[in-house]
Amino acid sequence: MIKSLSLLTRKSTLSAEEFRRAWLGEHAPLVHAVPQVRRYVLSFVLDEPARADVPMQAMRIDAIAELWYEDRAALEAAAASPEMQAVRANGALYLGAIKTFITEEIAIIA
Repeated sequence: MIKSLSLLTRKSTLSAEEFRRAWLGEHAPLVHAVPQVRRYVLSFVLDEPARADVPMQAMRIDAIAELWYEDRAALEAAAASPEMQAVRANGALYLGAIKTFITEEIAIIA
């Protein structure tokens, strides 16, 4: 499986609760409509514990979105689909910043 993992930062005009409500109630159903997406998980940041032995990255993240695809071809088909265009247009309404990684997931404990 191939996974798209995105770090999401809300627009500064939105509260954390407004962002969460929009992402779950409005955005998530749009992602659900993309036929190639096999799994979709949203993780909302509750806390950012620090470690004294390792420097912290300077970034504000409100949520992490994970989308799974069968393979790279499915990811590319999804990216070109009208359903994903609707996902992107909706996301632009609420996102202040995004950073996306395409990853290969290796489950260690499943």
